[in-house]
Amino acid sequence: MARNAAVVVTAQRTASGSPGSHPRHALAPLLNSPVRLSVVAALAPVEKAEFAVVRELVEVSDSVLSKQVAALEAAGWVAVTKGRVGRRARTWLSLTAEGRVVYERHLTALRAIAEGAGAAARVRGGSDEGTGG
Repeated sequence: MARNAAVVVTAQRTASGSPGSHPRHALAPLLNSPVRLSVVAALAPVEKAEFAVVRELVEVSDSVLSKQVAALEAAGWVAVTKGRVGRRARTWLSLTAEGRVVYERHLTALRAIAEGAGAAARVRGGSDEGTGG
């Protein structure tokens, strides 16, 4: 019986809540990839970083990083700059202003989901007590 009560409470909250009010709606689907999220997180605290440095931080191959950076660049979230240091070609990566905004919004949504997960677990935990687990 307690289990049914928890389901009713959840259903009532969903029915009365405004559509799109759950923090998951603020998540950026492109950042659901662990590698892309890691790349953006590596770039967030710096103005720019060499491709090789990001590759080492994220622990992926050149080809994997290139593919993920291309997707982030196509979205307008990462800028790629090529140049030379002495005779060596270099590639630098940086977050665009839009990329920083999207990343911060994504992190805020993840935090809100994580904080809300504790309350949902307490509700579920309370409803399972009467059913024997």
